[in-house]
Amino acid sequence: MASLNCFILVLLIALSFSAGKAARNLLQLPNLPKPTLPPLPSIPTPPQPTLPTTQSSLPKPALPPLPSLPALPTMPAVPKVTLPPLPSMPSIPTIPIPTAIPSIPFFSPPPATTKP
Repeated sequence: MASLNCFILVLLIALSFSAGKAARNLLQLPNLPKPTLPPLPSIPTPPQPTLPTTQSSLPKPALPPLPSLPALPTMPAVPKVTLPPLPSMPSIPTIPIPTAIPSIPFFSPPPATTKP
């Protein structure tokens, strides 16, 4: 088992060395020029239609008048509802919260039994 752990450790060290060498190689390469895209072709603009200069006389659209709304029937008077008074809540008894920490008696260990 120890030989497998040692082999894995050696493999990881070898991979880190090769990764470092590859990174150094990439850093030493000269910078390549940035690729340029070809220019976009120009889109031809379509010819603009000519607008008439005089206003044509069209009849104005008109909506028919709205019908009058019928009168709403009167609502009958609703009698007032009175609720009975709520019962009074009983008072919650207060529990005294102790503020002092009670002392814990310290027990001495039992005497050792020694045999002469």
